[in-house]
Amino acid sequence: MAYSRRVGQWWVLACLLCWPLTVTAASLAEGFSRLPGGAAVVLMPLDIELFSVSAGGILEPQAEWTEKAHANLREAFLTRKSALNVNFKALPDEGDEVSDSLNRLHAAVGQAIILHQQGMFALPTKEGKLDWSLGDEVAVLRARTGADYALFAFVRDSYTSGQRVAMMVVGALLGVGLSGGFQVGYASLVDLTTGRVVWFNRLLRGSGDLRELDKARESCDALLDSFPE
Repeated sequence: MAYSRRVGQWWVLACLLCWPLTVTAASLAEGFSRLPGGAAVVLMPLDIELFSVSAGGILEPQAEWTEKAHANLREAFLTRKSALNVNFKALPDEGDEVSDSLNRLHAAVGQAIILHQQGMFALPTKEGKLDWSLGDEVAVLRARTGADYALFAFVRDSYTSGQRVAMMVVGALLGVGLSGGFQVGYASLVDLTTGRVVWFNRLLRGSGDLRELDKARESCDALLDSFPE
C-alpha cells in the first residue's frame, strides 16, 4: 500500500472519529448479548501501522515500530483471553491472501460503521442498529479453523517527535494550537456462520503506546472494552 493511501486512510478515519456525533463506543447487534458458552474465537492478523509526527505535522511510517506493535498487541490479545474467559486462538498461516483480503474488507466495513452507524451520516435503513456484515467470505475461516467467531482489530497510532513538541510549544506561545500524536482504531467480533458483525468497538484518544508490551496490554484492554464475554 502506498504511503499516501495509508496516511489518507488513517487521516480520514481520524476525522470521522473526531466528529462530535461519533460519541458511541461499543455496539451490539440486535439479538446478540454475549458469546455462547464454549464458543471459539479466532484472532485475525492485526491490521496495525505506526507513524511519527514530524515537525511539520507530516505522518511518517515507522516499520520497526509497526513490527514491534504487531508482536506486542498479538501477545496482549492472546494472553487477555484468560481474564475474559474467552477461547481465543491464533489463525494458522497468518498473512495469507485470504486473511489479507478479509482484513481489507474489515477495514472498509469498520469505517462505514463509524461513519454511518456512529457518525452524522447515519443510514435511515439501519434504524440505529448495528446491522453490518463481512459477507459469505468469512465461511473459509470457519472451515479452516473450526472457530465460531473471528476477532478483527484495526489500529493506527502516531507519536509526536521531539521536533513536533518544540513546534507545539512555539505554537502555544503564539496562540496557535498544533496537534500531536493519537491512537485510533476499532475491533469487531464477526459470526463466522453468517458473516454478521455482532460487536463493534471504536477507539480514539491522545494516549496509548503499542511499542512496549505493558502499554500494548492497556491498549488491548481499551479495544476490548465492553467485549461480550
